[in-house]
Amino acid sequence: MTGSATNHTLFLTLAMLAFSAQALSPGQVFNKVKDSVVVVKAIDSKGMTIAQGSGVLLPSGKIGTNCHVVENGARFQVGGGKQFVPATLWGSDEDKDICLLEAKGLTAKPAQLGQAMRLKVGEPVYAVGAPRGLELSLSDGIVSQLRGGPPPFIQTTAAISPGSSGGGLFDAEGRLVGFTTLYIEGGQSLNFAMPVEWAGEIQPGKKAAQGRSEADWIKRAIAFQEAQNWTGMRDWCQRWTQVQPGNAAAWFVLGGAYFGLQRYTDAIDALRQAVRINPENGYAWGLLGNVYGLSQRYTEALDAFHQAMRIDPAMKHIWFGLGGAYYGLQRYTEAIDPLREAVRIDPEDDSAWTLLAISYEKSGNRTAALEAVTQLRRVDPAQADKLLNTMVPR
Repeated sequence: MTGSATNHTLFLTLAMLAFSAQALSPGQVFNKVKDSVVVVKAIDSKGMTIAQGSGVLLPSGKIGTNCHVVENGARFQVGGGKQFVPATLWGSDEDKDICLLEAKGLTAKPAQLGQAMRLKVGEPVYAVGAPRGLELSLSDGIVSQLRGGPPPFIQTTAAISPGSSGGGLFDAEGRLVGFTTLYIEGGQSLNFAMPVEWAGEIQPGKKAAQGRSEADWIKRAIAFQEAQNWTGMRDWCQRWTQVQPGNAAAWFVLGGAYFGLQRYTDAIDALRQAVRINPENGYAWGLLGNVYGLSQRYTEALDAFHQAMRIDPAMKHIWFGLGGAYYGLQRYTEAIDPLREAVRIDPEDDSAWTLLAISYEKSGNRTAALEAVTQLRRVDPAQADKLLNTMVPR
């Protein structure tokens, strides 16, 4: 294995932690949350329904929904079936696209709250709302990516159709983690949810968006990323940082665009700005460590990965990156423990088993190296054979 190939193998981005919590079945999730999700209607001054979406009853007694569902209404109704009650707008933040309604006499059960910032990519999630007027429809999927934050903007494969906007995104234990929204770019459907934590920041009254909302900036950037249009993503995010220079998410996503363009020095500058503004963004620290590793700046990679680990030690790619940084510094013995943690979290990670075996070999522990190769053979026999051929017989 050449040094160049090894370096690039070490820092493959963001392999995901397998979900291992005590998950409910889709039917159990639906039964748990169905009494918390309501239909939201916006009605004009003539009594005509001009928009319909979804909402979720929160423990505070407020109904959370998207602002774009209610933005043109003169009055509102919430409920389901033939039972609707009047509602009033209590507070809104159009920049975050979350509005809170109040309604007396609503027959619903408050949702149990979760945290978007505790989600992992690959975890199952469930969207419950009223797509196209069909009340209480469930769609399932996974968390496909977490953007910005904390708390992060949630991208999911769970289908979100017109009318589902403002509905609930629930984790595998039936806890509310976000409010669903819908974005369509060039015919491609990209599904998103605003983190539930944003609802706790809403104050009474109306907070208007200052130009484009943060959600608009993020969703358009993700559309560029999905198309692997890194130049378009860079240009869009450069505009975002100019409009909102104090927004950590803008700098983080710009760093991702530069990463896609393999402009690692520019990526480092953008990501360092992101963590300067928000030192608690574990995703930015993790990507920064990854880019440092690709740039063979291993000492700085160690520092960045340690910061990410301080924020969220459960992320497998952090342990893998940490082991890779030690390996790059030829500190093979120190690389072993983080790599062992990476394969403990994900026993199917062939890259981590490979690097662990090599680290054992270079540390002089051939017995452990061969055991790691045995584990590697379980998930990638061809790679295991290739690795054995590189080991000098003793």
